[in-house]
Amino acid sequence: MSTASSTSPNPGSARSGGPPSDEAPQPAVPAASPSRWAPLRPLVLRLHFYAGVLVAPFLLVAATTGLLYAFSFQAERLVYAHELTVPVGETRLPVSEQVAAARKAHPEGTVSAIRPSPEADATTRVLLSGVAGVNPDHTLAVFVDPYTGKVRGALEQYGSTGALPLRTWIDELHRDLHLGDTGRLYSEFAASWLWVIAGGGLVLWFSRRRALRKVRGTSGRRRTLGLHGTVGVWAAAGFVFLSATGLTWSTYAGANIDELRTSLGQATPSVSAAASGGEHAGHGTAAGTGGDAEHGVGLDKVLAAARTEGLGDPVEIVPPADANSAYVVRQVQRGWPEKQDSVAVDPSTGEVTDVLRFADYPVLAKLTRWGIDLHTGILFGLVNQLALALLALSLILLILWGYRMWWQRGRGSAFGRPIPRGAWAEVPPSLLVPAMAVIAVLGYFVPLLGIPLAAFLAVDIVLGEIAHRRGRRTYGGRAGVK
Repeated sequence: MSTASSTSPNPGSARSGGPPSDEAPQPAVPAASPSRWAPLRPLVLRLHFYAGVLVAPFLLVAATTGLLYAFSFQAERLVYAHELTVPVGETRLPVSEQVAAARKAHPEGTVSAIRPSPEADATTRVLLSGVAGVNPDHTLAVFVDPYTGKVRGALEQYGSTGALPLRTWIDELHRDLHLGDTGRLYSEFAASWLWVIAGGGLVLWFSRRRALRKVRGTSGRRRTLGLHGTVGVWAAAGFVFLSATGLTWSTYAGANIDELRTSLGQATPSVSAAASGGEHAGHGTAAGTGGDAEHGVGLDKVLAAARTEGLGDPVEIVPPADANSAYVVRQVQRGWPEKQDSVAVDPSTGEVTDVLRFADYPVLAKLTRWGIDLHTGILFGLVNQLALALLALSLILLILWGYRMWWQRGRGSAFGRPIPRGAWAEVPPSLLVPAMAVIAVLGYFVPLLGIPLAAFLAVDIVLGEIAHRRGRRTYGGRAGVK
């Protein structure tokens, strides 16, 4: 929800010569009895309004690029069908032979990982790092027919989900607008405020009298408000989820979340890649391999050892990093049910030296994994992607309706009449002091929310006090003279 999904009563807007307003008292509807939380409503209204007006452009970009990303998985399968799929054959070649075919076609760089064909009609990916012309954070994926060993192409790949150029471009547009670390601040800013705007809208909507929430039979600003509020209420839980999960891998809030998880013993574990240290440790391993993946007992025996531990497809094989390291074989299925088990295999003996099961992950590590995969549309496949697209479209509509309400709120030639200030002064200290404490905590853990929020409240207080001293203080449509 991008701007105020509800407004406080404002009799001044129904004065002679002014247009009728949905903010004017409704004689047919009995006034709701004030509650302990009633003084907070005008402050929430003002915060929701200004946060919507100022943050909405960032949210609009995030929602539009997120809508594109929701469909990028299907587009990727169509655009790169030749590289991703093959005719189903009878017998698959050993993985070592498939890697050898990829290295013959692309001897450059170093083999950083191998993803054997996970399905009957899928290619094997051999990932090369350190290739000239390829982004250092990316790899070159060489696609090999597992039945014939024929190389069907090579594409730049990014991330653990194996994003190819089209999806990578859309992903980076959504994440940082192709501006690098500086651009990531936009998406963190949007994620930091989305849950606040959504939560504020919920408070305002449910604090309105039921008769004022209707859409049917209304027109003008009342109808826009009804659409904005109704759609916002239904989508609010999704917005809060997107905000929370988006922050988990953001620059500042994400680092704080990782630090908190680590301090609670809830960090994501990893399998130990240290070799067993026996008398053959280091023999025939990484040293002097020239960037190939074959170390010690070789890929085929390593994969067979992982299979004996129950690691089914899809898997990724990571060669030893050095002479004292083991192979790591890990499952890379992010769809439901998650397959994230991993094992370490000694390259000199082919024995499994360590096993890590996803079932043994700490609770917060599992929730983080599920949350990220749900946020990126992987966990439940097409259904997940359609749900994300619906949320993105809802947010776009809410922003447009919000700005339309701002336009409709003006009088004559005036555009976007703002919400009167001074609402903070109506909040009793028993509520205001805890609220300020919450802002201070948020300012530390989610700085792109806490710092702007504290600045907004400080400016609002100062300007409200100035208006009060000049005898022009207004609040909720009521003018007061000192």
